[in-house]
Amino acid sequence: MATLDHIRNFSIIAHIDHGKSPLADRLLEISGAVNARDMRAQYLDSMDLERERGITIKLQSVQIDWADHKLHLIDTPGHVDFGYEVSRSLAACEGVVLVVDASQGIEAQTLANCYLALENDLEIVACLNKIDLPAAEPERVAAEIESVLGIPADQVLHISAKTGEGVGALLDAVIERIPAPEGDKDADLQALIFDSHFDQYRGVVSSVRVMNGVMRTNQKLSFLQAGSTHSAEEIGVRRPINTPTKELGPGEVGYLIAGIKDVGEARSGETVTGFGHPGEPLDGYAEPKPMVFCGLYPVEGDAFEELRESLEKLRLNDSSFTYEPETSGALGFGFRCGFLGLLHMEIVRERLEREFDLSLIATAPSVNYEVETTAGEMLQVHNPSSLPPPTEIEQISEPQLRMTILTPAEYVGTIMELCLSRRGEQRSMEYLSPERVEFVYRLPLAEVVIDFFDALKSRTQGYASLDYDTDGYLPAELVRVDIMLSGENVDAFSAIVHKERSYEYGRRTAEKLKELIPRQQFDVPIQAAIGGQIIARETVKAFRKDVTEKLYGGDITRKRKLLEKQKAGKKRMKSIGKVDIPPDTFIKALRMD
Repeated sequence: MATLDHIRNFSIIAHIDHGKSPLADRLLEISGAVNARDMRAQYLDSMDLERERGITIKLQSVQIDWADHKLHLIDTPGHVDFGYEVSRSLAACEGVVLVVDASQGIEAQTLANCYLALENDLEIVACLNKIDLPAAEPERVAAEIESVLGIPADQVLHISAKTGEGVGALLDAVIERIPAPEGDKDADLQALIFDSHFDQYRGVVSSVRVMNGVMRTNQKLSFLQAGSTHSAEEIGVRRPINTPTKELGPGEVGYLIAGIKDVGEARSGETVTGFGHPGEPLDGYAEPKPMVFCGLYPVEGDAFEELRESLEKLRLNDSSFTYEPETSGALGFGFRCGFLGLLHMEIVRERLEREFDLSLIATAPSVNYEVETTAGEMLQVHNPSSLPPPTEIEQISEPQLRMTILTPAEYVGTIMELCLSRRGEQRSMEYLSPERVEFVYRLPLAEVVIDFFDALKSRTQGYASLDYDTDGYLPAELVRVDIMLSGENVDAFSAIVHKERSYEYGRRTAEKLKELIPRQQFDVPIQAAIGGQIIARETVKAFRKDVTEKLYGGDITRKRKLLEKQKAGKKRMKSIGKVDIPPDTFIKALRMD
């Protein structure tokens, strides 16, 4: 067990693609934690999904040795949807390494993560990465950091995570500038769980930071929030392979295996203390609020229980999404899930399909609305089918975002045009330097959630960056558009849209469904409606057998008689016939293209 003054706990924070994971790779390499022949890119990223996409989704912790000190490093995601992972990592640290791309400079999330570190009273060690690139401008970017963040330019380190240049000096600066953790070895045990995952052979494996006291192998532990008791089967540190130790002292970061099978007993933010000597519970974490909602349904109806268990296990590893059961007339039994953003929703769905071997149908994403009824009640509505009839609604309010956009000056006009087309309201516009502009806009979340990020990147050739935060609710003219097949409402296709866009949405959905629904033995009318008013209609024409084929002449009345008989049969079939919709129709119709 190391003494407190020989321990340093720090996180790497940065905007997406500024080089956090390559820097973590070089730190592992130069400290000798990983042999050169075992080294691979994105070493700490354990999921195939992370490697394929080249992004970090989960925080990862590792212990490295440098200059007689034990350094606990936590690599964090960069994308705004995974900001909750960053905030959890910072709770286990005393300082951060802020990485800025020397060619791109300060981006929106650089600022957001930096302010998050300052809120947690953490020491910031700033460094410029990618100085080996021909486009690098370290002096200009260092001056930008000094003017925007207030970190003196002469204290900003110059490194290259690719070549390893300056990485040793960065570790020296971490030891010098970041304070040692505080804690009392002789006090009652207090440890914070900041992450967990489920191992099918060993149960729950938790990442812990010991605040006070000592955690020992085979010690009986109390989990305060869950109110349960377990014995520590194995404790240890990640170097980066799990290495068992006999004890973890104050300030140390490691893992705990206590034979926990119930995933709800070791959630992130849980306080672990010694049995019989319970310490005070730690603050834990504020629960993140879901921003985007969608329905997840198994393609096979009998896989519902399997989906429930999978969601429980995944929530242990990613506590930032929520789920509750719901039923749909068209899709059967499933869950209404809440996510922090669209990428987060995509990742969770893909992880469920890959890690738990499920086939899922996802409904169109929606957001949470506040509805005031004529009776004076306030309702939270995140499923369009739960919206009361128009006659019972006094007012609907939709969630707003405070969005910070950083862009090169030449794209100012196109960004203003984009935000205006999405019902945005400009709050401020500031030139950080002659080449870079910071916009602050207020936009409805519903306008952002589908494709705003893609539209921003394509209009600015990938140079603009954004960060967002919630900004309350505002009343708006919103209506529910229902889609009906043969007069029956299909709740999976219902959507809450702005009144101005409702006709366009109804027409587009009806046209799309006409292409996707196979022809039946009778006509299938597809209608889009607001309340009782039909706003769009398409018809899938019926198959029509040639009943007169076998006639070889004779009077016209014979032909007419057969056609009238067919017509009556079609009419009767229509009254009892059920529209057959293939499962992939829902996936294709709801796909965001």
